Amino acid sequence: MSDRLSSGRPASSLDAANNDTGRVAFCGPYVLSAITGFGISKIEDVIREGRELPPHRKPVVKGTYADEVESALAHFGYRMVLKETHLHRARKERPTLWTWMQKPRNAWAYYILAIHKGKEGHWILVKGVKMCDTFTEGKWTFVVDGPHRGCRIMEIFEVKKAHDA
Repeated sequence: MSDRLSSGRPASSLDAANNDTGRVAFCGPYVLSAITGFGISKIEDVIREGRELPPHRKPVVKGTYADEVESALAHFGYRMVLKETHLHRARKERPTLWTWMQKPRNAWAYYILAIHKGKEGHWILVKGVKMCDTFTEGKWTFVVDGPHRGCRIMEIFEVKKAHDA
């Protein structure tokens, strides 16, 4: 019996990301930690392996591309499927997180959203009506209470276990 079930928590509970690094971590590793349950240090190791760095080099993973996030998810038995892209639209024409939240979607699925945060891109994780990222320090909060309601969405990815159809 898994720890979740033996602790009385339902399997659909949301686990916070685990920043076990002792330092600031960034959005890609935070999102991946919350999905997989692995610590950010392990997530960063997997991303660095994909970057083909020398084994002795362990720089902080500050920025991640979609293919790096997808590859790291695959390493842990997940797949990431592009559901929507708005990159072809002008920034002001892209939907906000809040407008996307009003649309029907699978309440049980994880969605990784690439959003605009200032001049940079930022990853957030949404499941149901909750989200988590670096701004929430890996803890789940209601989207309505979160810091990104008005942020514009670049891309939306759905995450599933690799064996799910």
